[in-house]
Amino acid sequence: MSELAYKRTNVYEKADEKLMKEIFDYAEGYKAFLDAGKTEREACSYVEKAAIEQGYKPFKFGQKLKAGDKVYYNNRNKNIYLIKVGTEDVAENGIRIIASHIDSPRVDLKQVPLYETDGIALAKTHYYGGIKKYQWAAIPLALHGAVVRADGSVLEVNIGENDSDPIFYISDLLPHLSAKQNARPLAEGLAGEELNIWFGNIPYTAAKEDKDKTVKENVLRILNEKYGLKEEDFLSAELSLVPAFKARDLGFDGALIAAYGHDDRVCSYPAYTALFNEKSDKHTTMVVLADKEEIGSEGNTGMQCAIFVDLIDEIARSFGASSAQVRANSKCLSADVNAGYDPNFRDVCEPLNSTYLSCGAGLTKFTGARGKGGSNDASAEFVGEIRKLFNENGVIWQTGELGKVDQGGGGTVAKYIANMNIDTVDIGVPVISMHAPYEVVSKADVYECYLAFCAFIK
Repeated sequence: MSELAYKRTNVYEKADEKLMKEIFDYAEGYKAFLDAGKTEREACSYVEKAAIEQGYKPFKFGQKLKAGDKVYYNNRNKNIYLIKVGTEDVAENGIRIIASHIDSPRVDLKQVPLYETDGIALAKTHYYGGIKKYQWAAIPLALHGAVVRADGSVLEVNIGENDSDPIFYISDLLPHLSAKQNARPLAEGLAGEELNIWFGNIPYTAAKEDKDKTVKENVLRILNEKYGLKEEDFLSAELSLVPAFKARDLGFDGALIAAYGHDDRVCSYPAYTALFNEKSDKHTTMVVLADKEEIGSEGNTGMQCAIFVDLIDEIARSFGASSAQVRANSKCLSADVNAGYDPNFRDVCEPLNSTYLSCGAGLTKFTGARGKGGSNDASAEFVGEIRKLFNENGVIWQTGELGKVDQGGGGTVAKYIANMNIDTVDIGVPVISMHAPYEVVSKADVYECYLAFCAFIK
C-alpha cells in the first residue's frame, strides 16, 4: 500500500513480547475491577479506596487547592471526581478532563416489588437503560444495591456472586410452547412487565393461619431473619439485578475479554489508572466517573449536574482565576465506547468508518443519530491536536462512528461538557454486543486506551 494511504494498525500484529505482557497483565487488573464494581455504587467505592491508597484526600467545598494537591469528591456514592492539581497556570492552560461513566444497563426492582402467584414468589422490575429485554431471561442474575432501613441504617446488598449464594432468574418460554411469542417482533419478545424475578417457592409452613402460609411470607421471613428487612424497606431501596457472570478471557488465544459492564467501565478503568500511574505534575487533571449516562446523564449524580462546574469554580477560585477562562482553556476526552465492527452483522456497519477490535483506541468525532442530531461534533482543530498528541506518544488509535447513516446512533456525555465551552471529543474502546448482559472487548484496545489517557495527562 502507498505510504500516502491511511491504514489501521492491528496492535497484536505490531506487539513484541514485552508489549504483549503489558497488555495481558493490565487486563487482569481490569477484570478484577469489573467483577468488583458491577454497579455504580460498587465501582465508586472501589475507585475511592484505590484513590486513598494513592494519597488522594477528600475534597470539601471552600477548600483552597494548591499545586501538588491530590483530592477526590465522592458524590452520593455513585459519582466520583478525582483531581490532581498541576504546576502550570490553570487560567492560561485550563484543566485536562477525562469523563467516563460507571453505570450500565440492568434490571432494577420496583419500589413495591414482591408478590406471589401460583405458588411462586416473584418481584416486579423496571429495566434501566437501553436493553434488549429478551437477552435478560434464562441467565443467572445477582442482586446488588443498597437498602435504607426505617432507622436510617444502610444495608449493602450483594447476593449471587459467590458460589454459595443463591442466584435469581427471569423465566422464558420453552420452544414447544412459544409459537405465539415467536410471532412477536424481536423487541417485544419479552415485554417490560414480563421481566419478573423468581424469588422463592417454599410456603411459610410455620404460620398459624392458612392465609399466612404463603411463599411470599416465607421470603419475607428469610429477609427479616438474614438481613433485618421488612417489606416496607423496599420503598427506600436501590436494588438491581445484574448478570452473575465473571469477566473471562474469550477465545483460544485469550485476546478478548467477555464480561458484563464493559460499557463504560472499560473506559473508566484506563481513565483512573492513567491518572494514578502518570507521574507528570504539569497539568491540572480531573477524572470524572459519572452516573446515569445510560438514561441521559440526568439527576444529581449525572454529568448534567451543576457539581461539575461547581468543582471547576472551586479550582479557579483557589488560584484567583476566572472560572469562565479556565473552562475556555480546558480540554476533555469523553471516554466512552463505540460499536465494534461485528463480522456477523456487517450489514449495519460502514466498513471505512467503523472501529475494529484490536486496532487501538477509537476516536469518535461525532455521535448522535440521523443528521448528527444530539451530538457534540468535535472541531477539526481539536481532533488534529489529539491526533498529533497520540502519534507523538506512540498510541495506536483509529476512528469510527456508530453504524451506518440512518441505521441508528447514540450519545455520550460529550455534549454536556462541550456545552460548558470546553473542547471535547469522544474516545474509547470498541465493544461487541454492547448493552447485552455479556459484552466483548479486546485487551489490546483497553491497553491502548490507557496509553492514550496517559499521553493526554502527560
